[in-house]
Amino acid sequence: MSGSERRGAQPRVAMIDYGSGNLRSVEKALQHVGADVVRCPDPANLGECSAIVLPGVGSFGDCSRSLQERGLTAPLKQWLSAGRPYLGICLGYQILFERSEESPEAEGLGHWSGRVVRFPGRPGLKVPHMGWNDLKWEAPEPLFDGLPDPAHVFFVHSYYPVPDDAGLVTATSTHGTGFAAAAGRGSVHGVQFHPEKSQAIGLRMMENFVRGLPSED
Repeated sequence: MSGSERRGAQPRVAMIDYGSGNLRSVEKALQHVGADVVRCPDPANLGECSAIVLPGVGSFGDCSRSLQERGLTAPLKQWLSAGRPYLGICLGYQILFERSEESPEAEGLGHWSGRVVRFPGRPGLKVPHMGWNDLKWEAPEPLFDGLPDPAHVFFVHSYYPVPDDAGLVTATSTHGTGFAAAAGRGSVHGVQFHPEKSQAIGLRMMENFVRGLPSED
């Protein structure tokens, strides 16, 4: 669990810890906007939480294997199938899909049909895509309420999802080619950029996500 003390009337958010990367910046951002964050390296504490956030650092294959080894794959699939609140960040967005070119042998959560592909190699195009870029809104999305048009956010990635259902895409960006920078349906959201590194814009997204969750006493 988080080392922070629980306070009343705060929604509890399970932050999935699959053993890769520094989760502190995501944890701090969620706490800043009013969430009580519970770090979950296994399924034990998921039942007491109102939402799941899966940050992503590392490779698609490593994430898939670690979730399986920690007993998290089946509970995550059940959570998503039930339409419960979920926010996937970067790799946590990609893992919602079935497969990735990065790790062809690995299986994603398969909540949405589609694949994850690498930016095309071409002269002058830097991969990974790293730095600030604009979002183009494609569909209404509660996660983006109150944000400017365009919104400037921070990316670090070499791969991006291509959903089979284009209706899932809520925001796009461009790096050599246009790509699905965010997708969502119901209470399940995924973003390819890093809200926790996107300053006031990112904090507003986190606030929008947390604000609609039920509070826990």
